[in-house]
Formats: sequence, C-alpha cells, structure tokens
Amino acid sequence: MNIYVANKKSKIENIRKKYPNASIFDITSTSEYGILRVLSPFYPHGNIPVPGMPNVKAACVEAVWQGLKVFEGCGVDYATLHNDTMKDIKRTVRKYGKPLGHQYGNKILNYEDARWLIYLPTYLYVLENVPAVKHTLEKIRERLEEKDVVFLDYNTNCDITDYSKPLSHAGLVKLYLEGKYPSLESKDSFTANNKVKSGYKDVHDIISAIINHPKYKGQKHCEYIDAMETQDLTDFKAISDLSGKKRDGWKTIIKDIQRPDYTKQLSLFEND
Repeated sequence: MNIYVANKKSKIENIRKKYPNASIFDITSTSEYGILRVLSPFYPHGNIPVPGMPNVKAACVEAVWQGLKVFEGCGVDYATLHNDTMKDIKRTVRKYGKPLGHQYGNKILNYEDARWLIYLPTYLYVLENVPAVKHTLEKIRERLEEKDVVFLDYNTNCDITDYSKPLSHAGLVKLYLEGKYPSLESKDSFTANNKVKSGYKDVHDIISAIINHPKYKGQKHCEYIDAMETQDLTDFKAISDLSGKKRDGWKTIIKDIQRPDYTKQLSLFEND
C-alpha cells in the first residue's frame, strides 16, 4: 500500500475525500494520540546524541537542530539542547539576529550541510533506537498491509534537496518505511533526481536585511517575519490578517525571496 503526506491545516473532510480508503495519522507534536506523537521531532525522548559533540545528549530532535544554531552574537545553546517541555524550542532570527549556520564539531555548517550531517542522522537515530518509536512504526507497517496511510504534518516539503523550506518529518517517516531514508552516501543520487533549491545563508541574509532595514524596522508587521525565518516561505497564512497594500507587499517580498537571484534581491533592500 501507499503512504502520503498531507498538511495538518487542511480540512479533514478534504483529506478523506482525496484519500477515501486511507488511514489518517497525525504525527505532529499536537497529535491527539501519544502513540503517534512520539514521531514528532519535538517529542522529548531524551538521551539523543548530538552530532559533532561527543558525549553530549539532547532532549529531542528539534532541540538538536535549534540548539546547534549559531548567530552573530550567540553560539550553541545548551539550555535548548536539554529543553524537554516541547515548548519554546525554536531560536529565531528576530530574537537572536543574523544566523551564521549550525555548529558541527569545530565547524559551522551552512543550511544544506547541516540538514545532511545533523538533522537527517539525528531523526534516523530516533527511528532506529527509541523503543516507543519502533513500536509505533511496526503498528503503521501492519496497517500498510491492509490500506493506504496518510501522515499529517505542518510542513509538507518531502524533497530532501529543497533547502528553501523546512523538511517534513512525515516525509522522512515515509521514506524510512519505504526503505529509502536518505544518507550522506546517497546525497548525490537525491541531488541528481531533484532540482536543488536555494538554501540557508542567502535567504537569511535577506530576512535579516528586511528586519533591520529602516523602512521596515519597528513596524508591527515585522512580527510576521518569524514564518519566513523558519523558511516556510510559501505559507502566507501568517500575514493573512494584514490589510491592503501591506499584505500584498509582504507577499511580493516572500515571492521575491524565493527567486534564485538572492544577491540581487538583497541589494534592492540595501539600496532602498
């Protein structure tokens, strides 16, 4: 049987209409069922190895990803690594300033390398080593023998090489169950089969420029930059309550950021 990924924000009746014979499993941190919630990157399984930091353990996958972020004025955050509350884990550009990358040993990785060397192996560790997760995966396999399965996730980017948006952990569970989970050794084949979309540094440079630009700095609608900082650049819901020209202007900015000529886009803000 087949596995599909759908946006949790979609109406459940529409999902059921599109996949009429499938079981629908919400595997986000807000899932109603604990047996499914354990698949969330925010779930605090504890004792998760931190890539590039021998003998250091973290509370959850998201804590690893956020805790290893390095900003201009702030490095690795050990409190975040040990955050087991499932809340206040994200470290944003708005709060910490311009991001430099992710710490990996004595190196700072760009977004693409961080995905392959930090996020993917950390989530794989959870899938392969946490008993509660292994139990859930076995139950899902049993269901797949009978019918299709739809995973609900807030992010639906299942393209490993699309670095312009957050990666769907539901997509990773799908790949794992299909025996196709990505590894560093398989990166070339993933890249060859997919058009690589731009990543971390240039996008965040532009976001930082927007936040700090005199034209926008201090304005209320800058609060909506967090949706962009998490790189969910196609989600306009965060700015849907803005009115008129402001809303249209932010949609234009977000669309511009998605374009490949990031350097040119950045210069537009610098020269404005």
